[in-house]
Amino acid sequence: MRIRAGVPGDLGRLQEIERAAGCWFRDLGMDEIADDEPPSTASLREYAEAGGLWVVTDGAEDAPVAYALTEPVDGCLHVEQISVHPGHARRGIGRALLAELADRAAADGLPALTLTTFTDVPWNAPYYARLGFRTLEEDALTPGLRRIREREAAAGLDRWPRVCMRRETAAG
Repeated sequence: MRIRAGVPGDLGRLQEIERAAGCWFRDLGMDEIADDEPPSTASLREYAEAGGLWVVTDGAEDAPVAYALTEPVDGCLHVEQISVHPGHARRGIGRALLAELADRAAADGLPALTLTTFTDVPWNAPYYARLGFRTLEEDALTPGLRRIREREAAAGLDRWPRVCMRRETAAG
């Protein structure tokens, strides 16, 4: 397993990973999430160019099996998306990717990782809590996190309960 910055040649594979990962949501009756289109290649390219696209590769062929999209939000590193291909799930890949992101954020002097997620999906909020993330109460949300939550609500994601979470880094 290798973690590296995403490059333009990865983009189509990342869309495949996202589509495949949707199967888990279908099993919970969240078909709208399962059927949601992955980020466009233009969007993925923007993250790559901004230094916010990270991939986990299988090593031998350097083909991505997981990825994360990140961006700075209110002085923290926000994890916009993290997806692991189902064929590579339950091997610690997501955990390793989040640890790498936390290390990079700390090296850049950022105090925390943040993310938004579903509360009742086992591999979302409960998983992140096991990895050291804590749920932020509404009055603790920064302006940037509030804007992200507003966009999510407008996109219909609040049909299922969602929260913002934060994990301190070594710089925090």
